[in-house]
Amino acid sequence: MPEPDNLDLVGNRFPPLTWDEMTDAQKAMVAHVLDGPRSSLGGPFNVMLRSPEMGDAAQQLGTFSRFNTMPGKLRELAIIMTARFWTSHFEWYAHKDAALREGLDPAVVDAIANGESPTGMDVDEAAVYKLVSELLYDRRVSDATFETAVATLGERGVVDVVGIVGYYGMVSLFLNIDEYPLPDGVEIELQPLP
Repeated sequence: MPEPDNLDLVGNRFPPLTWDEMTDAQKAMVAHVLDGPRSSLGGPFNVMLRSPEMGDAAQQLGTFSRFNTMPGKLRELAIIMTARFWTSHFEWYAHKDAALREGLDPAVVDAIANGESPTGMDVDEAAVYKLVSELLYDRRVSDATFETAVATLGERGVVDVVGIVGYYGMVSLFLNIDEYPLPDGVEIELQPLP
């Protein structure tokens, strides 16, 4: 259980809640977040606490999506593509380094940041990139892209990618509506897309 005086919640439009302000449902959500693999309540959780039953269900999906799906570089590729699509500065900041740590080529990360199509990707990365690109920008997936994704990632992999994009799209929107701040000294990296 967290220290009630040190929850490390951050917010902007949604002021950080204190333990004493929280309902039992909010306290339960905090406990569930911190009882899992996460070590803090940073990011979207301060916003999610405003609807703790929905937030708790969502954070469970997030735990599964982030820690129990596909290889790290593919997961992080889908996450940073989603952050780029929504121009979610904190989400980009939080997952860019994770993508690099998981083995994604810095040139791929830079291309995504600049709204460009990366080159030189591995086959599995290219399958995720094409699938996520079509999902986000075309709002449909062509037969050819679907068939390649299933052949490369399997049916479960395709479904996991869609779940990751959906969850991190929601997270990006929570962070954007809150105008969630970047840590002190961190500069905005993403420029608006045309």
